[in-house]
Amino acid sequence: MSKAIFLCAISNINSGTCNEDCKFCSQSVKYKADIERYIQKPIDAIVEEAKAARASGALGFCLVTANKGIDDKILKFVCDVARAVQAEVPELRLIACNGTASVEQLLTLKEAGVKAYNHNLETAEAFYPTVCTTHPWRERYETCENVNKAGLKLITGGIFGMGETQADRISMLEALKSLKPTSVPLNFYHHNPALPLSPNPLTTDEALGLITLAKEIISDADRIMVAGGRELMFGARQSEIFEAGANSIVIGNYLTTQGRDKQSDLEMLKTLGLEVAKKV
Repeated sequence: MSKAIFLCAISNINSGTCNEDCKFCSQSVKYKADIERYIQKPIDAIVEEAKAARASGALGFCLVTANKGIDDKILKFVCDVARAVQAEVPELRLIACNGTASVEQLLTLKEAGVKAYNHNLETAEAFYPTVCTTHPWRERYETCENVNKAGLKLITGGIFGMGETQADRISMLEALKSLKPTSVPLNFYHHNPALPLSPNPLTTDEALGLITLAKEIISDADRIMVAGGRELMFGARQSEIFEAGANSIVIGNYLTTQGRDKQSDLEMLKTLGLEVAKKV
């Protein structure tokens, strides 16, 4: 596992249009959360985000759409965006996160310059029906298998703090391990009052322990990333995530929530004597 800290940025290129009922997601139209909603972000704006991300030290740039999976329209849009970003910021590793996908669709993304695909298992198979009823957990797992078959780097993780048990958390981590991911994003549920789940019950110490557990169980992964909910979950103790085993973070904003100021994260890493990764 690399010791240099890998920075990744997210671009929400299509927001708030999902018809699924995932109870943890403010992008579901079902819950009418107060978020910005749009079909396609202008490609020029996405390219500018990519330039800003690279200027802040990010090596990964993730193109996220808010739908259950890929259709022909989404596939074309993501490919167009990928080619535009690659032309302007070729040093970024392009990541796509567009829901369930077939091997053929993933190969098309690969041809457009996408290097990795992010599709999270979210939680344990047994707990999943508690938080989503419109599609099965197994579809998520199969998409991750398709990513490996397509020869893309697999990024897959989940969310802690949705009411799951410790046994559920271990089950999810074991499932993630079986997929042999390159990177494992660990998200900590960020409550939105429009969503039916209760607020995240985890303490900071418990959350730090889960990072360590993830590193122990998925020891072959190149990166354990702390992603959504980092600022809320860890507060003034964010620096401790690296001691716990993380070696990657999302820099900048998330999909529908604001992240910490980029400069604050860069200063934190400098103060800790941690190097920002210069290459993938």
